[in-house]
Amino acid sequence: MTDSVILDVWCELQCPDCHSALDDVRALRARYGDRLDIRLRHFPLEKHKHAFAAAQAAEEAAEQGQAWPYTEAVLARSSELGERGEAVLLDVARELGLDVEEFDTALIDGRHILIVDADQAEGKAIGVTGTPTYVIDGERLDGGKSQAGLRARIEEIADRLLGA
Repeated sequence: MTDSVILDVWCELQCPDCHSALDDVRALRARYGDRLDIRLRHFPLEKHKHAFAAAQAAEEAAEQGQAWPYTEAVLARSSELGERGEAVLLDVARELGLDVEEFDTALIDGRHILIVDADQAEGKAIGVTGTPTYVIDGERLDGGKSQAGLRARIEEIADRLLGA
């Protein structure tokens, strides 16, 4: 039995499947609160040209204390991100009251690239091929193929680990 459990969510901010997975993430957060540490991990896919910049922007949002609100807001506009590109990333930062100049600078100077690269490398090493992919207690659950039943499986593992 443990106090908290880590759930890594390998995500890509231009991915429609990641957007639909948000309901599960919200439900898990509501059910477990602080007992489930939901960590955003980046896995930008080459087919989405703005995903790498979006991952860096999410890291800047994390630095400014708004990782999940920012991630959720960008995912809600994933198709617009595909059309308008990085302007959407700055619009979302502005709407959340974040320091837009810092976002702009972070995207130019690449200060978060190493974090995104490290996430991507770790993801590849453990067999992540698409997004969303969840990892809990060493088990990889691929949500890129289907979301069906994933939340129940995550809850089953979390309940076991938390001794619920």
